[in-house]
Amino acid sequence: MPAPTPAEVRSRLDAIRVARGFVLPHHGAMAAALPELHVAYEGMYRALTLDPGHMAPLARESVWLAILAACEEPVGTHHLAKFRAAGGTEAQAAALFRLAAWAAGASRWATLEAAWQAHLPGVPAARAYLDGAEALLGGTLRPALARLCLAAVQAAADQPWGLACEIEAAYAAGAPEPELAEALSLVIWPRGVNRFVRACEVWLGLIRAGRVVPSPAFAAWAEVTGQGPLKLSPEG
Repeated sequence: MPAPTPAEVRSRLDAIRVARGFVLPHHGAMAAALPELHVAYEGMYRALTLDPGHMAPLARESVWLAILAACEEPVGTHHLAKFRAAGGTEAQAAALFRLAAWAAGASRWATLEAAWQAHLPGVPAARAYLDGAEALLGGTLRPALARLCLAAVQAAADQPWGLACEIEAAYAAGAPEPELAEALSLVIWPRGVNRFVRACEVWLGLIRAGRVVPSPAFAAWAEVTGQGPLKLSPEG
């Protein structure tokens, strides 16, 4: 594959600046050496952040801000600008940071359920965890959106117990399944595809266990057998 000319590199970076309003260093590396990856990367970026999805703009940017808070990510201030442009307030942003901080403790509640629940029957772990998050909202976010944000946070943190709680709560709050799928998919960008894979595995398990009632399309997903990693023979 021939190397791009300096003019082609500059043109590619100019196109990114026009689309996003900024350019990051890795864009230049891809433009100069990995043009096919560059094209695919930009297509995924548009789908995840620029093109209209199932969620309204404020909802999507709320999920993004929650994910960035959970990932302790200093890069992504453009999402804060988009959050504000969509009508997001500082009170809502504060609530999202509170939720991300609370969600970080989900593994402690998981330990309570797995090891201590018989000794503390009056402190049901899942209910206590969910109620604690609700108390932090302060009336700033509608419950369904809060659960979408928290589901994405738990997916980004790779916390299956907390994610299962949040998916069940999202269904109970009336969050549409396509919005839940979109919220979970956003973790691909800061955390990689594998965490999205594992998040969907948790969701699939809940459907198959009857813990949530899926729509026909999502029921069809659950009915497909053989979903999982490639199984190797003992010889490898």
